[in-house]
Amino acid sequence: MLNVSICVGSACHMKGSKEVIAKLKELINAHGLQGRVLLNGSFCTGNCEYAVCVVIDDTVFSVRPETTEEFFNNEILPRVS
Repeated sequence: MLNVSICVGSACHMKGSKEVIAKLKELINAHGLQGRVLLNGSFCTGNCEYAVCVVIDDTVFSVRPETTEEFFNNEILPRVS
């Protein structure tokens, strides 16, 4: 199971964490990865300058709503394929 944590703290919320979560859910379902990728919300990771912060394996990624699909293809798919 791949754990993906998305910050929903103030800065990330303002920069589109809700949209990032919705797009990741859509992509997970479209690729049939339910049960292989677990999305978790988290409060501030302390990396507000990178908002929206997404954490996989202790690595913090900066994701915007418009880069979510690219992030999914480059960082999530290779880890579960």
